[in-house]
Order: sequence, then C-alpha cells, then structure tokens
Amino acid sequence: MYATVVDSTPLIKVTTSKFEANYALDGSLMNPLEAFYASLAACAAVYAKKACKGLGISAAGIEISCKPFAGPGGPLTLAKFKTDVRFPASFTAEQKAAVLDSIAHCAVKEVVADGPNIEFLAAEI
Repeated sequence: MYATVVDSTPLIKVTTSKFEANYALDGSLMNPLEAFYASLAACAAVYAKKACKGLGISAAGIEISCKPFAGPGGPLTLAKFKTDVRFPASFTAEQKAAVLDSIAHCAVKEVVADGPNIEFLAAEI
C-alpha cells in the first residue's frame, strides 16, 4: 500500500511499509510525473543489470538516457518514450541485443503498455 497525507506545503511524502518517497510541486524535488518517467529509466537499468547477470558479464559502464515525448494532448499525454543505451566497447553485438531485449520488457513499461486495461478507482473510506 502507498499512503500520503495532504498538507498545505508544496511537498508530498508517500510512504509504504518499507520506504518513503518525496516529491514537490515547487521544483525543489521531482514532481510525481517526473518521478514516473524516472521510474521508467530506473526499470531499464534494473533489466539491463538482470540481463548482464544472466549473461555472466558486468553491467558497469552501461549508460541509459530516456526522454518522454508529449502526445497531441500536450505535456500531460505520453506519445513516445525513447530509451537510448550506450554500451562499453567490450560488449559484443549479441550481448547488446540481449540487454536491449531485456530493457524492452521492463515491468514498468509493460504496465504502461497495458494501461487501457487498468481500472483506476477513487473512493471515500
């Protein structure tokens, strides 16, 4: 479960049973939409590391950069999310392909891709 208590500050603190994430609406921290994009980048890194572990090679030196592209509805719509990966010179073409394939199946991306099937509910308790 994720929980937050709304107050009059620009800060937002979300807690779980194990972790705390902080966001802001005034530019002092990432806002939730920026954090969502950051989670896609982090997921790419997780899957790159998993692929490298499976290949028996180090993931050190892989550089991942991500860029969201707004859709026709403006900045709050996501039309495309581009992930660019730079590999160390020691990676073979086969290793690069395996890592890129793994990144393409990151769990966060899969949830977004299946988004139209997600039912979001808001209710008073």
